[in-house]
Amino acid sequence: MILRDLIERKRDGGRLSADEWHFVAHVAADRSAPDYQLAALLMAIYFRGLDDAETRALTRAMLGSGRTLARPAGAGAWIDKHSTGGVGDKTSLVLAPLLAACGVTVPMMSGRGLGHTGGTLDKLESIPGFRTGLSLEEAQRQLATLGCALIGQTGEIAPADRTLYALRDATATVECIPLIAASIMSKKLAEGLTGLVLDVKRGSGAFLPELERGLALARTMVDIGHGAGVEVVALVTAMDRPLGQACGNALELRECLDVLHGAGPADLWTVTEALAIEMLRLARPSLDVPTARAELGAAITSGAALARFRTIVAAQGGDVRVLDDPARLPTAPVLGDLVAPRDGIVTGIAPRPVGHAIIALGGGRTRAEDAVDPAVGVVFRVRVGDTVRAGEPLAVIHARTHDALADARARLQAAITIDEALVAPPLPWVTHRITTAGVAAL
Repeated sequence: MILRDLIERKRDGGRLSADEWHFVAHVAADRSAPDYQLAALLMAIYFRGLDDAETRALTRAMLGSGRTLARPAGAGAWIDKHSTGGVGDKTSLVLAPLLAACGVTVPMMSGRGLGHTGGTLDKLESIPGFRTGLSLEEAQRQLATLGCALIGQTGEIAPADRTLYALRDATATVECIPLIAASIMSKKLAEGLTGLVLDVKRGSGAFLPELERGLALARTMVDIGHGAGVEVVALVTAMDRPLGQACGNALELRECLDVLHGAGPADLWTVTEALAIEMLRLARPSLDVPTARAELGAAITSGAALARFRTIVAAQGGDVRVLDDPARLPTAPVLGDLVAPRDGIVTGIAPRPVGHAIIALGGGRTRAEDAVDPAVGVVFRVRVGDTVRAGEPLAVIHARTHDALADARARLQAAITIDEALVAPPLPWVTHRITTAGVAAL
């Protein structure tokens, strides 16, 4: 096959066969195709799209370009969760040990920060010594003994996706539903899952802000999973303001430890619990929602979820002392308040400017090779709808230098709007549930 011919056909609105998508994945995985040709194909896909059969074929081809985790014969449910990304979106750090404590095997493969959003791997690596780069063999052994492994995508898993993902980021073709769906599902299917829960974000801080596009993405991934024999449930959740109060790697980890200790922000638990209920019910379909909710609550209050996180952190080389003494986590040397410029009501906290402020502080990346400062970020003291007085602290900024603090203060001031009245309420935290049966508004 000749890649140029495939580019031309897709450019002109034609479709490619499963064998042709296999060829594309092969040349992407072994890097035998030049980046400029793959980039041209991605741009053609961005404008022309893929039909459902092509999207499934591309997913299978990228999955087949590498190795997979092998679920042992006779093993119980293997369930994971994936989020389309947001600011303050830290639920994975609670979900993995929580579900493992309830007897569910959780092979959780996560990513690093992308654009204005944070990454689970960066948050985990704020724990001194924590190692996310497990080989498939190491992950397999840990799943057998602890029921959970928290890993990143290795070079062994979907290498074609690794190549195309980097090119999508560089060529402004990220926000394409078939490419997003194929990328996510090729990696998730590589985990040997029996079930997957998707957290699809909507609102101004989401990669796909509009509800209809989020629903289209969810339906596409549910369909791909169904075709591969994996039951997929998607929830649509809000990202019109940050989730929780802490934004920044070590700060978010501290907040998750609060949740595992039975405290933490109510909104973070609302979203985490909704996702956890779906994960537990995929593992044990006979459970009703109240029973699942009670079991999850008991795993928190008994300390079982925190104890499981302790064993996972120890197994992956992390300093378990941070679980009881979060002061051992990296801390920023310069702290400063962001204060309200006037009296009024907080009518908005825009997630994208918050994410960009954290990147400017050093807590995210503008290039893939950038180092991340785990200590920096912001902890909000107010929520949308709160009444504030001029001079009242809105947030605490954690910075490396005074110059960085001043820059973040200006960025965050622009992210928070204060008016005389709340014109429109924020989105409900969980709004829709998508399965093979269709879309249900909650």
